[in-house]
Amino acid sequence: MRCGYWRRVPLDLAQEARQKAPAGCVDRAVQCQLPTHEGDEHHGLLAELDTYGTALWLRWRGTGTDLIALPDCPVTGPGPDGEGCCLFAGHAEQHTWQNVPEPTSYTG
Repeated sequence: MRCGYWRRVPLDLAQEARQKAPAGCVDRAVQCQLPTHEGDEHHGLLAELDTYGTALWLRWRGTGTDLIALPDCPVTGPGPDGEGCCLFAGHAEQHTWQNVPEPTSYTG
């Protein structure tokens, strides 16, 4: 399950992020993309920066907020068609593909 914390992107950081984002637009509020976690540091995805696996994230802790460019997490799920993790390299907790609920079988 994903963390439930959201943060509005401060106007000055939104303007800076728009200048860095290839599409030129970013959301005004972001949800922490990490799985439910202990601690007060959160990361919300703002934009993919390039095709080389780097993204722009809003990081916040308490009242402090900043922009940070982080490389994508290189870990993929098990199997030949393993799903890639949608977080950044070195993140704590689970990979995004580990948070997917198991399919429910309705056959008896």
